[in-house]
Amino acid sequence: MPVNLTQNAIPAINAGDLNSKPLLQVLDIKLIGSQERYRFLVSDGATTQHAMIATQLNDRVKTGRVRKGSVIQLIDYICSTVQSRKIIVVLNMETIIPDCETIGNPTMFVESDSGAQNPVPSNSFVRPPVAVNDNYGTNNKNTSARNTGNNMQSFPPTVQPPYQPPPNYKIHGAIMKNEAPARIIPISALNPYQGRWAIKARVTAKGDIRRYNNARGDGKVFSFDLLDSDGGEIRATCFNAVLDRFYEIIEVGKVYLISKGSLKPAQKNFNHLKNEWEIFLEATSTVDLCPDEDGSIPSQQFSFRPISEIEIAENNSIIDVIGIITAVNPSVSIMRKNGMETQRRILNLKDQSSRSVELTLWGDFCNREGQNLQEMVDSGIFPVLAVKAAKVNDFSGKSIGTISSTQLFINLDSSEAQSLRIWFDRGGKNTTSQSISRDINPGGPKNEIRKTVSQIKDEGLGRSDKPDWITVKATISFIKTDTFCYTACPLMIGDRQCNKKVTRSGNSRWQCDRCNQEIEECDYRYLLQAQVQDNTGLTWVTAFQESGEEILGCPAKELYFLKYEEEDDVKFGEIIRGSLFAEYLFRLKIKEELYGDEQRVKITVVKAEKVNYSAESKRMLDLVAKVHYR
Repeated sequence: MPVNLTQNAIPAINAGDLNSKPLLQVLDIKLIGSQERYRFLVSDGATTQHAMIATQLNDRVKTGRVRKGSVIQLIDYICSTVQSRKIIVVLNMETIIPDCETIGNPTMFVESDSGAQNPVPSNSFVRPPVAVNDNYGTNNKNTSARNTGNNMQSFPPTVQPPYQPPPNYKIHGAIMKNEAPARIIPISALNPYQGRWAIKARVTAKGDIRRYNNARGDGKVFSFDLLDSDGGEIRATCFNAVLDRFYEIIEVGKVYLISKGSLKPAQKNFNHLKNEWEIFLEATSTVDLCPDEDGSIPSQQFSFRPISEIEIAENNSIIDVIGIITAVNPSVSIMRKNGMETQRRILNLKDQSSRSVELTLWGDFCNREGQNLQEMVDSGIFPVLAVKAAKVNDFSGKSIGTISSTQLFINLDSSEAQSLRIWFDRGGKNTTSQSISRDINPGGPKNEIRKTVSQIKDEGLGRSDKPDWITVKATISFIKTDTFCYTACPLMIGDRQCNKKVTRSGNSRWQCDRCNQEIEECDYRYLLQAQVQDNTGLTWVTAFQESGEEILGCPAKELYFLKYEEEDDVKFGEIIRGSLFAEYLFRLKIKEELYGDEQRVKITVVKAEKVNYSAESKRMLDLVAKVHYR
């Protein structure tokens, strides 16, 4: 099928024609910059010009659908000025012919000083549209005849007047001054090469005002997240005077028309949205509230992941998760490293993936949604909680926590929430879920494997590159009581407590070498050395804070004061003896570590549960049934 390139398309685009949907040929493709953007050299048969394609079109190049020689049709495009040069920005295109020889003898388009785009003298012939046969593997006997000589196709010339841009683009000041209303484009099409743009989007999140101090002086900043009808998301940020203009205007849930801002690469350390750009609003920017509700723009967009997938999620990654709240711990005060106090509250979520996870609420979340959730759970109501933008932490297992941009939705009106509710009410409440927090390793099912004490040594567990995670049913036969805990730093580093050992720096103060600060009060954390045994042998294990509390049944601080402050050896001894010779299911982490010049296998208790004999009997019966079946 013969295809004609659109005559004078490049001068027309430069003059402001953005509706003709021209056919052009790609003469060259280059990958530029660290943001993986492609630059084309396109031709209309007579003139050429550089064009940038939007990143959502990159796959067209990577898969070979568009390559050197391809004839394409521009569907959606604009013409922007970048460093005093005009460049075509292609937002959407279609491939007409995947590959063909160069059409015509085009030269680079140059805009004259008078503003007329006229690459061909008025008294000369203009090369007509060139027909190209799409042969696609057919044998055409005329092909070699047409391609002889200079390998260029030749047609009888016809006289055609040169292109003259429409006069209204020259005499109307509004358009010459770039004051015409900007076209509304999808968020996914935004890029730094556009001179004028507008987006229509809903505010899905609004951050607090943050103050900073750097070499330029003091300042303030806030950001808000936007979502449009195509599902595109982007963050907008305002500083100082621009913040004063827009902070009170922006409301979560409202739809706005936003234009005239600069686009810069998103800082992925602070921006979790799936967009490589971020909008920085300026003094000339406009933010106009759309009074009529736009039902085509969703109120929020989620990308939920099952709790089981959090086991393999990268540390510090940002995810969306939804689950049933099964437990809410009281809110406690935590001292941050900067000396400021904050609140922390830990919740437990479970879902249909047979896994549960700890969610840590920080700051205002503890007293707002956290208090509401605790009242609901205490009254026997187990709500569905959707968490937008939770941060993954891999300290001793996997957990998630809130950050400044996190949003919590209680009993969300969505299909995912309804499915969870039905599952929970129809038996999910009574199903057992394995926690991926504190007591598991992302290495997979090894933490489910039952072993005996003797197998730890016989099978050389812990001597590979990665630790082994096993479960052992055993009895505690001895606990060292001379050093059962240590004094720890209570300051916060990020969203985690320091926990490093502190020493006395005076009569009433403690010194943390890691934080390089003195504190009034320290924390007390378990460091239990215990001997456990089963019918096959015995071994030494180490139990830290949480597992120590599970074994002894009281906080380390309480036991420390009982022994060293009150000197009540009788009551202290009763607590220790109460933990001996009781059967536990120990979740163990086994890893060979270097102590001085000696390699030793370290066995750490990450969870200790008293044996549930009913569940244990059922497990043994199931094992017997499997053996009998074989």
